[in-house]
Amino acid sequence: MPAVSKGDGMRGLAVFISDIRNCKSKEAEIKRINKELANIRSKFKGDKALDGYSKKKYVCKLLFIFLLGHDIDFGHMEAVNLLSSNRYTEKQIGYLFISVLVNSNSELIRLINNAIKNDLASRNPTFMGLALHCIANVGSREMAEAFAGEIPKILVAGDTMDSVKQSAALCLLRLYRTSPDFVPMGDWTSRVVHLLNDQHLGVVTAATSLITTLAQKNPEEFKTSVSLAVSRLSRIVTSASTDLQDYTYYFVPAPWLSVKLLRLLQCYPPPEDAAVRGRLTECLETILNKAQEPPKSKKVQHSNAKNAVLFEAISLIIHHDSEPNLLVRACNQLGQFLQHRETNLRYLALESMCTLASSEFSHEAVKTHIETVINALKTERDVSVRQRAVDLLYAMCDRSNAQQIVAEMLNYLETADYSIREEIVLKVAILAEKYAVDYTWYVDTILNLIRIAGDYVSEEVWYRVIQIVINRDDVQGYAAKTVFEALQAPACHENLVKVGGYILGEFGNLIAGDPRSSPLIQFNLLHSKFHLCSVPTRALLLSTYIKFVNLFPEIKTTIQDVLRSDSQLKNADVELQQRAVEYLRLSTIASTDILATVLEEMPPFPERESSILAKLKKKKGPGTVTDLEEIKKERNSDVNGGTESTAVNASTVSTPSPSADLLGLGAAPLTSSAPPPSSTGSLLVDVFSDSASVVAPLAPGSEDNFASPDLASSEVVSEEPADTVHDADELIHKFVCKNNGVLFENQLLQIGLKSEFRQNLGKLDADRRELSRRRRASSPDALQKDSCICAAAPLKHCTYRHSPRLLLQIYFDPTVDGGAQVQQVVNIECISDFMEAPILNIQFRYGGTFQNISVKLPITLNKFFQPTEMASQDFFQRWKQLSNPQQEMQNIFKAKHPMDTEITKAKIIGFGSALLEEVDPNPANFVGAGIIHTKTTQIGCLLRLEPNLQAQMYRLTLRTSKETVSQRLCELLSEQF
Repeated sequence: MPAVSKGDGMRGLAVFISDIRNCKSKEAEIKRINKELANIRSKFKGDKALDGYSKKKYVCKLLFIFLLGHDIDFGHMEAVNLLSSNRYTEKQIGYLFISVLVNSNSELIRLINNAIKNDLASRNPTFMGLALHCIANVGSREMAEAFAGEIPKILVAGDTMDSVKQSAALCLLRLYRTSPDFVPMGDWTSRVVHLLNDQHLGVVTAATSLITTLAQKNPEEFKTSVSLAVSRLSRIVTSASTDLQDYTYYFVPAPWLSVKLLRLLQCYPPPEDAAVRGRLTECLETILNKAQEPPKSKKVQHSNAKNAVLFEAISLIIHHDSEPNLLVRACNQLGQFLQHRETNLRYLALESMCTLASSEFSHEAVKTHIETVINALKTERDVSVRQRAVDLLYAMCDRSNAQQIVAEMLNYLETADYSIREEIVLKVAILAEKYAVDYTWYVDTILNLIRIAGDYVSEEVWYRVIQIVINRDDVQGYAAKTVFEALQAPACHENLVKVGGYILGEFGNLIAGDPRSSPLIQFNLLHSKFHLCSVPTRALLLSTYIKFVNLFPEIKTTIQDVLRSDSQLKNADVELQQRAVEYLRLSTIASTDILATVLEEMPPFPERESSILAKLKKKKGPGTVTDLEEIKKERNSDVNGGTESTAVNASTVSTPSPSADLLGLGAAPLTSSAPPPSSTGSLLVDVFSDSASVVAPLAPGSEDNFASPDLASSEVVSEEPADTVHDADELIHKFVCKNNGVLFENQLLQIGLKSEFRQNLGKLDADRRELSRRRRASSPDALQKDSCICAAAPLKHCTYRHSPRLLLQIYFDPTVDGGAQVQQVVNIECISDFMEAPILNIQFRYGGTFQNISVKLPITLNKFFQPTEMASQDFFQRWKQLSNPQQEMQNIFKAKHPMDTEITKAKIIGFGSALLEEVDPNPANFVGAGIIHTKTTQIGCLLRLEPNLQAQMYRLTLRTSKETVSQRLCELLSEQF
């Protein structure tokens, strides 16, 4: 910047500011300001032309008066005139005045734009910088329209100075954020990427900010930035603090640039190039290693900069979710922060571990910190940190630790802050339902939940416990006995009275044989709570009383006396009065048979989506741990997960509920006459859906016109590939041992998957998220003819048979709004062994352009594995029996990944087979056993993996009773090592 000359001190401005500061009252200040305004106005209107210095001085005074809070309605033209000055200080004051006071709708905008164009064309770096700063500060659509095409040229020009490049990059970023439609993508996009290699780190930092924002909306345009960003990051991470002396902040080299580069890399999946991917892995490992080194300074600025880079690196590791070693190391590093004295670090560690808990590779590592998290829940002073601890406990919960976590949450709930009690209640209810080992524990947990935090227990929670009790014969007697005992407490919450009234009204007869819970005692106990309850609860209790008339005829007279009392028949509330009159009349005139028919026990509820999780998501908002939980599947010994999504070629079948679940894990039966799920099934009743939907029947003859003009998107599964199948083989290999993740992502659409498999059946939840802010719309030709037959209802249902070997049922919403997320439910049945996976075709119109996306679904044969434990003698006996050449498939191959024992074990277990310990005579070998379940047959499978650490090679041998199965499983498993 040019040096300020002695004459630029503007003594008149200094005197004016001094006068304002010396004013004793507000009135004196206003008087002095008005006097000055009158003087400035007279100078501007005078016949004598003002020189540049005087204009600058008076414009500065106007700017100062404006900053004091007074309106300025003149002087704008003089400020515009200063823009044409060749002196830096005068031009600077003119731009400053315009940036602060000129409205984007001002009549002077055209003059201002002309002055800015002249400065941009001057090639004077100082004037160009002032002009760019003014454009960025104003940031109006008019300026975006005028300069959005010029600034990229300045940015990529070879003769532009570094300081101007920085200003141009940040100015273009500002315009893109305010008016993205005026910033054209063109040849400059490929050239701006190369600014990541610029020698000036200030230019690189500004360019990285710009590229990151542009890449979020146009990822393909800036895909080449990945390798350059990795290269630059590698140079920064491996450099010493003295190498980048001008950009080293408290011994941390270029921390801001490092963070921005890591964020840029989070816009893309892991690099496909092995060399780039390896270099990125080295960078991340180096960052994790530096976190373990002793601090080079005790100042907080050093630790802040160091930890900022570390947490951004961990975010990238979590985003890629492909390197088990890095994920586990990141988890261990975060675990050290859980007991750090700095509150912010504890908060960030808990928040990051919530995300890590959803990864298959790091979930077990996260669980090792459960005691530390529980201790934080009990001792942490900051409520926000306690809330993150609750989130982490919720995320790390599975069948192995559910009872411990639920118990700790209930203990904490008694002293929890009121602001988070409702959220904890919802999470406890979800976990208790999802991971219940038996129904008695679930009932005890929910009743305890109501006792501890009844005011925060929503209707959805106690509705669910009643539904489950009514649907399960084996828990009805226990539930009746438990609620009866709970109601004997002197003070009961009203929600407990509701649950007790409903359950005793249905199943009170199951405990009536005990003299301590005779019919009259049950009635008196409930009626003693009647006068303390609200009108809705009283109405429920009146229904319980009439149920008692049918269950216990011996107390009919007592109940009729209550119904006949003036407090009921003449109640001010119409609902209570009507119930009392009708119930009294019913009990008086109806015969015993009619009474038994009208008041018979409630039939089982049709299993449908639980609304508890939907309520939690609504409370927490999108992008929280509850969304991550939807991706995480249940991890237990009898469920093998995969990830897939489908829609369908049509064959007409009955139209079950959208939550129909072939697994019996929590969905409606396929036909209305089917019995409810057995008591041995999971308690989880599809808590991942927001609400049940009704499927309308297909109109006759609608096969040729099933798509309507307002259809927003459609899905097809076919055996024939469409134009392009995105990363087909890579996706298959990525999901063989993995249970969830992102199947496909571009600038318009993201498809995430989670699933469960049991024997020959599977259930898949696919989340479609519209990334563009615009609503997608398609025309009737969006689907290929006869590719899908579906009803014109909000939720579509179709069935597809993938050859004779795989049956898929899908429920899909054809419309996805901008930024919205829609969940698809897919049921899968394996008829017999298959080789090829189906292909998902999504066809829609976006912005008038027909879009066609095809992705091969990772439904592989190993998803129908059931692990089988075997002793050493049994294993080798069966191994010898499968000795025919057609039954064995062997592959010797080079290791593609580090030969880590724990990771290898995890992959074999994730593949679906049981990992048999101490079976092979060579302890370095790995052996497994399992059974492939199909509808028509069961195929036993034995595998043996022999690593050679010295040669970095593996020998994989698979033996099954069917040649094609051995071949396919060997192909799938070989790609994992």
